[in-house]
Amino acid sequence: METTHHPRRILLAVTGLSPQIVTETLYALAVRDRDAWIPTEIHLLTTAEGAERARLSLPSDHPGWFRRLLSDYDLPDIRFDRDHIHILLGADGQPLPDIRTDTDSRLAADQICALVSRYSADPQTQLHVSIAGGRKTMGYYLGYALSLFGRAQDRLSHVLVSEPFESSWDFFYPSPVSRVMTTRDNKLIDAADAQVTLADIPFIRVREGLPTRLLDGTASFVETVDTAQRALAPPALQIDLAAQCIHAAGERIDLPPA
Repeated sequence: METTHHPRRILLAVTGLSPQIVTETLYALAVRDRDAWIPTEIHLLTTAEGAERARLSLPSDHPGWFRRLLSDYDLPDIRFDRDHIHILLGADGQPLPDIRTDTDSRLAADQICALVSRYSADPQTQLHVSIAGGRKTMGYYLGYALSLFGRAQDRLSHVLVSEPFESSWDFFYPSPVSRVMTTRDNKLIDAADAQVTLADIPFIRVREGLPTRLLDGTASFVETVDTAQRALAPPALQIDLAAQCIHAAGERIDLPPA
């Protein structure tokens, strides 16, 4: 199986009530894809309920679908435990049960932006970002954050699963041998027959147009987007002799008396 020359490879995903997208995406990347890409670690961004579902189903001892996938397909060890499940926090500092208000949405955007910025700061890392799970707003913010901070080596994708497996709670990845399971309408299907496809999503990278001070992820999502928008605008320079400053790209730069 092929990997890349980046020593730290991170699969970063948003999840909601369907933690299956983690194992489905990992299967598509590491098993199904001809140019296999195996992450060295996996990180999730989710809400309080999403985190509980992920903890119980993926890194748990039982059913432990994450470890089962590694064992079934003889994959190397990949770092993924409860500490890799990042719960979005609300205005009160407590885990968000869901994203339902404008404030929840803004806070989620800031936290997603900060995490992508942190993982993309090291040139030795490579990010593969999946927007298949979670609320649509979460997927949007994650994809947009990668557009702001992503580098040439980073990828963005969405995983697609054939019916009726997509809507089945018991399905986590295509099994290498027959595994009969029951659908929501009590039909019997075989997990070995499932088809999983990874759709690569092209995205525009604007990282090089951002001021250095915004690359550490401490600025809000809105501030970072506004700055990126100004950087893409036609260049303009205004010299204000009376105030002893210049205005460029929306920034005020004070001049010394000399």
